[in-house]
Amino acid sequence: MTNYVFVLDAAGKQLAPTKETKAWFFIRKEHATLVSKYPMVIQLNKEVSDDEICKDEIRCGIDDGGLHVGIALVQKCQTKNKVVFKGTIEQRNDVKHLMDVRRGCRHYHRYHKRYRQSRFNNRSSSKRGRIAPSILQKRQATVRVINQLNRWIHITNYWLEDVSIDIRALTDSYKSYSWQYQKSNRLDENIRKAVILRDECKCMECGKSNCRLEVHHIRPRRLNGSNTLSNLITLCEKCLQKTEGSEELFMDKYFSLLKSSDNKNLNYAQHVMIGKKWLREQLSNLGLLYLTNGGDTANKRIDWNIEKSHSNDAICITDLQPDTCDVKEWTIKPMRRQSKAKTDNVLGIKHRDLVEYTFKNGETHKGYVTALYPKQNAINFQSPTKHCKKVNAKKCRLLWKFNKIYWLDNVS
Repeated sequence: MTNYVFVLDAAGKQLAPTKETKAWFFIRKEHATLVSKYPMVIQLNKEVSDDEICKDEIRCGIDDGGLHVGIALVQKCQTKNKVVFKGTIEQRNDVKHLMDVRRGCRHYHRYHKRYRQSRFNNRSSSKRGRIAPSILQKRQATVRVINQLNRWIHITNYWLEDVSIDIRALTDSYKSYSWQYQKSNRLDENIRKAVILRDECKCMECGKSNCRLEVHHIRPRRLNGSNTLSNLITLCEKCLQKTEGSEELFMDKYFSLLKSSDNKNLNYAQHVMIGKKWLREQLSNLGLLYLTNGGDTANKRIDWNIEKSHSNDAICITDLQPDTCDVKEWTIKPMRRQSKAKTDNVLGIKHRDLVEYTFKNGETHKGYVTALYPKQNAINFQSPTKHCKKVNAKKCRLLWKFNKIYWLDNVS
């Protein structure tokens, strides 16, 4: 498996990537210094003239997604095309929860004030053209990673797969006519009334109609059930009481009655469709942007006999057939800019640093620090296979200091 290293000259100009063995040779001979280890970046001790800089085209392929984003850099050479970098960005999905917690704290603080004059039209949510923060941060994370790569290598142009998903067709299970998109797919704008009208104003369990009717979440909210028409059913008070605390036992039955399912899994598809224009504008500011579609990506992957993955799809998006895709793959996790850790460090090890620890049974694990215990001189760190808790910080080996983005090496 080949691993390419980014190269900078003494003035910080981006040069053509080189192989890892050659990079370590330059470091041993003191011709270069190590700038970053994950991913590996070296800086030469001399300045290279513009005539000596490689002018090969380097394309950046982006396989956009709501949960994972594939990214690849392919160098167009005279004889063959080389994949110099490929990885998968794991997007954060905790932003909505964190904002709900913050909103609750603000409401609590406002409620306990004696008097505060009402204010209107002073929040971003009241402005049009706004992208939800939970989705905007995903777009910004993709741009952050690309900007970081752009500091290490000169990207000539960008290739983005234009995702087009018909959410209405997925929810209604058929392709709607053009005029149907302007009409609501329920009988009333009030979701509760729409459910009762759909169920003909009767309990779907016992069939009673001359009683108080309740609207019940088939998949409960505590299990992330959605507040949609397909996840709601009409029940009377007695039937509703039977389901309390044991909603999982009735889920299959109620979904079969309605011939529906919870469309919560469509959230990621919706996230991809929102904010596409913003992402295109940001990429266009960085360089030339070309758009492709999923059909072309799938055809190229089959014709080139490439295994399906997010990073390999990004390679196919660049429209350059590589000689091999067997290069080191990275898992990329953009993190919050500010850490809320109350303790600064334990024996020089800080929050989110990369460490290695060997247990008494001989097992060696490597991961990023998640918690610090200064009184016990212990730390927690998360490896790809195990969450190591309260290990001795004196016996931990510090591999690399954290710097804004996690670069996880899938090989080691």
